[in-house]
Amino acid sequence: MATTASLEALSKLRELNQELGWYVVPFLVLVLYIYGVEVKSARETGNWSTVFAGLTLLGLDLINEIWNGLIFAFSDHSAFWTTPGASAYIILIGWNIEIAFMFSIAGIVFAKFLPEDKNKKILGIPNRWAMAIGFTIFSVFVEILLNRGNYLIWEYAWWHWYNPVLIFLIGYFHFFVGAFYVYDLPDRKSKVRVVGIIYAIGIVLLCIFLPLGIAGIINF
Repeated sequence: MATTASLEALSKLRELNQELGWYVVPFLVLVLYIYGVEVKSARETGNWSTVFAGLTLLGLDLINEIWNGLIFAFSDHSAFWTTPGASAYIILIGWNIEIAFMFSIAGIVFAKFLPEDKNKKILGIPNRWAMAIGFTIFSVFVEILLNRGNYLIWEYAWWHWYNPVLIFLIGYFHFFVGAFYVYDLPDRKSKVRVVGIIYAIGIVLLCIFLPLGIAGIINF
């Protein structure tokens, strides 16, 4: 039986919130501005690493959100995480427009903190892995705060504030690992190839499941 949070999220799925919808516009402008600045810099310097780090993290999040929706679809109980609360637009059962905007620039923010020397160590750990661990811990902490405020609903014992191992590993850590992996690839062609594969996976999954009308993925 579907949880209350799941039913609430489904009732609002892909319906623009009349009270909150307008702030999507300035949020979109801010995201476009950030990417515009980074693209301009990349054109001038020939270094596209930061742009592709941003796209990588967003693409990995898209895949995460699809399988999370499928958890609900096949269990008919709850996704691992559900976002039924205040949002301008709920895209999937655990993914709203605010989360999408956040993840669209999170990879860029992460890239800004990466040392130029990838061989440098932080606390004895290679700096890429140390930064990924640090950003993941911070992200999980923020998620716990959102959960405690009932903005982000967790139903399962293995995905909860008192048992955050899976949240750490498959909720965030691989996002940042993927971002620094693409960031450090030696040429733009390699970056395009990897990012293209990530988005191809996400698009194929959407093309397969959206037409099936599976609850949590699509709702008409």
